[in-house]
Amino acid sequence: VIYDIETFVPPAASDVFSIDAKSGEIRLRGALDFETVTFYDLQIKARDKGTPPLSGHCSVELEVVDVND
Repeated sequence: VIYDIETFVPPAASDVFSIDAKSGEIRLRGALDFETVTFYDLQIKARDKGTPPLSGHCSVELEVVDVND
């Protein structure tokens, strides 16, 4: 199975998140700032290597909370 992030909301999130194509593990590339963005939506696609290849989709939603207040 190969994993890929198809869309990022907001689009600038492409600089913040990455996904391991083999394991599907989502990682942060940078810091999250509640003051800048409070909600992220990532559309994930998983496809196999069959003939024809089959795929599935899911949505990962992340809400950032401000713990300093």
